[in-house]
Amino acid sequence: MKRELTQTDAGPRLSAAYWRLWWSTGINSIGDGAFAAVVPLLAVTVTRDPRLVSVVSAATYLPWLLLSLPAGALVDRHDRVGLMWRTQAIQAVIVSVIAVLAAFGQIGIPALAIMAFGLGACAVVFANAAQAVLPDIVAKPLLHKANGYQQTITTIGLQFAGPPLGSLLFVVAVALPFGMDAASFALSAALLATLPRRTRRQVEHPSMRTAIADGLRWLARHRLLRTLAVLLGVNTFCWQLGNVTLVLLATQTLRLDAPGYGLLLAGAAIGSLLGGLVSARVVKRVGALPALLTALATNVVIFVGIGLSPNAMVLGVLLAINGFVITLWSIVTVSIRQQIVPSEMLGRVNSIYRMLGWGLIPLGALAGGLVAHAFGLRAPYPVAGVLRGIALLAAMPVLIRALRDRWGGGDAHPPDRL
Repeated sequence: MKRELTQTDAGPRLSAAYWRLWWSTGINSIGDGAFAAVVPLLAVTVTRDPRLVSVVSAATYLPWLLLSLPAGALVDRHDRVGLMWRTQAIQAVIVSVIAVLAAFGQIGIPALAIMAFGLGACAVVFANAAQAVLPDIVAKPLLHKANGYQQTITTIGLQFAGPPLGSLLFVVAVALPFGMDAASFALSAALLATLPRRTRRQVEHPSMRTAIADGLRWLARHRLLRTLAVLLGVNTFCWQLGNVTLVLLATQTLRLDAPGYGLLLAGAAIGSLLGGLVSARVVKRVGALPALLTALATNVVIFVGIGLSPNAMVLGVLLAINGFVITLWSIVTVSIRQQIVPSEMLGRVNSIYRMLGWGLIPLGALAGGLVAHAFGLRAPYPVAGVLRGIALLAAMPVLIRALRDRWGGGDAHPPDRL
């Protein structure tokens, strides 16, 4: 019988339950990193049509548009630990099916897209539950440290260890990296199932529609967060517009092999890791407003440059810089939400914010495939860069006014007037 956890259980150090969650995150992140690297490689073995390759990517992210809002309400009503390990177990089954089909050469774009959608649907529920469960097993004074450890192990597994390992296994046998990912899901689920449950009071929740509507109204009335959410949606649309055919740009135009492509992704992750390590110092030195605007402007230039990369070395450097500024932008905007949104609204507002931020990724994937098909494999990134530049110019007056009010000198306006 599982022991229930209360906040009084939390001591001055991170608990054994947290470290089981940490190990689960690390194991799962390595499998996910391998999967992310080899799915486009598998798609390329089935078809060279960038439109069809983009369909698989769109199917992976479509659940963030369709399911994010109900998933957030679901997490508030049910046992979060149970949701986490069950979704991981389902993902293990799905990836096992992909491994078997790939081993026998029976995988096609429709089947791959359907399974990618299933994995994405599980990821939506898991991600919402994982963000909500951490305060249940970590004392409040230790949350910052715990989140930092989680982010570090996720970056290492998802971007450093997983992609090159998956690419190397793909060269040995197509099914191997999918088998490894399935095993990582299964082991992660087993670890998560041992986590204690926190005692939860039986309360009458508002209807799912009412809870979602309250969060939507709150965000719609807040000028700064509304602007940042829309800007994030445009930026992730553009990110996927360029990124969806990166595998084709790297392997066909720049002639990288599968291991080289995995190393390219791992090299790009260096920028993200450095961004996580130094971003707080950057913000402290130059201020949140200059850091945010510099990161967004740099993204515009980098995206245009990626499409013009003459070789894999230049491409890797540009991807690394892009990872750095994306991490910087993310940390600043997350901090804004944590400071402004009331705690009782944070879950719903975060889920809506994330739906707006990730919901356009499938459309970006489809648009990238169409642009690459019509204008060539180098075209999506410059097109995305121009669109990001236009969006930034449109949002600049609101960002400067609101962020100066919040962080500028003198008396800042209360949060509800931003």
